[in-house]
Amino acid sequence: MIQPAHRLNVVEEYYFSAKLREVRQLIADGKPIINMGIGSPDLPPPPTVSVALHEALQHPNAHQYQSYQGIPELRNAMAAFYKKHFNVRLNPANEALPLMGSKEGIMHLSMAFLNEGDGVLIPDPGYPTYGSVANLVGAKPIFYNLTADYHWQPDFEALERLDLSRVKLMWVNYPNMPTGASADDRLFERLIAFARKHHILIINDNPYSFILNNTQRSLLSVEGADGMALEMNSISKTFNMAGWRVGMVAGNARLIDSVLKVKSNMDSGMFYPIQQGAIAALETDNQWLSELNDIYEKRRALTFKLANTIGCTFNRDSAGLFVWGKLPEWISSAERFVDALLHEKHLFIAPGTIFGKNGEGYIRFSLCVPENEIQKAIERF
Repeated sequence: MIQPAHRLNVVEEYYFSAKLREVRQLIADGKPIINMGIGSPDLPPPPTVSVALHEALQHPNAHQYQSYQGIPELRNAMAAFYKKHFNVRLNPANEALPLMGSKEGIMHLSMAFLNEGDGVLIPDPGYPTYGSVANLVGAKPIFYNLTADYHWQPDFEALERLDLSRVKLMWVNYPNMPTGASADDRLFERLIAFARKHHILIINDNPYSFILNNTQRSLLSVEGADGMALEMNSISKTFNMAGWRVGMVAGNARLIDSVLKVKSNMDSGMFYPIQQGAIAALETDNQWLSELNDIYEKRRALTFKLANTIGCTFNRDSAGLFVWGKLPEWISSAERFVDALLHEKHLFIAPGTIFGKNGEGYIRFSLCVPENEIQKAIERF
């Protein structure tokens, strides 16, 4: 048999890829599974998005290859979006690059800046893909702790005690997934100062700014961020378009050009009607976003009730699509508890341990579930 590449020895199949097969099988077996594990928005995008997609299908060049950088109109819309919501000015010609989703961006950014053996600072708990991609490109993941004691923000004194001599890149993610913690201006200022002191590229993964979050912040707005920071964003969560696979990376033109060198060798451009739909999304008015958050607010209130029923404690001021619940002390394993809920209560919730060792003792509820389904989950207890 042909053996797989050695790089596969350092990664496992993504947790949700494997777990959802089990969930689908239970559903096929007739089990009434309620899935509160996945952050895949179940609501429709703004109505203008579908109209733009349909109209763009009639464009004479709709089915041809598109620019590796995205059409100019999409980059203009991304720059206008950042100016409107974050007060960050981007040159659409070279400071905003469309991506086919943030997960693609994590790989492209890692390939663009990391050499074999370079260190990568990765939050624990955090998005598992940061560590997986670091391993795939031969870099060295160095996990830094996020804990409730520090409000799920980095402990800079602990960071300074690390061997940073080979660290080249640091992932941050605010508003945070899975904890729902938000950043303030002071945190972003400290991150940029840390980056400049140690010559580390900071990348903020920022897809949750508009979900149950009153203040939108960008790392790029901090003085001194130019050349030391990039920011990824996504229309997946904000505009209920996860399956469209449209994201972006923004920042210094020289850094963006490095990412483009990788990206242009990995794909042949984004489907033109999808780009037009993304433009319509980015131009959506604040009223639509407000109405979306009204729905999530109601869902979150019910999810708090469910978490209370299970015996969890949680932060009522968390942002984003999730509720991060701390399990009672008598529960020794989040994963065993989650498996028990799946098979006994037919409720799927994500165990905190899939996001890192500091996730032990926690579970994550998704808000991408209708209110009546959350109510059903409550009634099962």
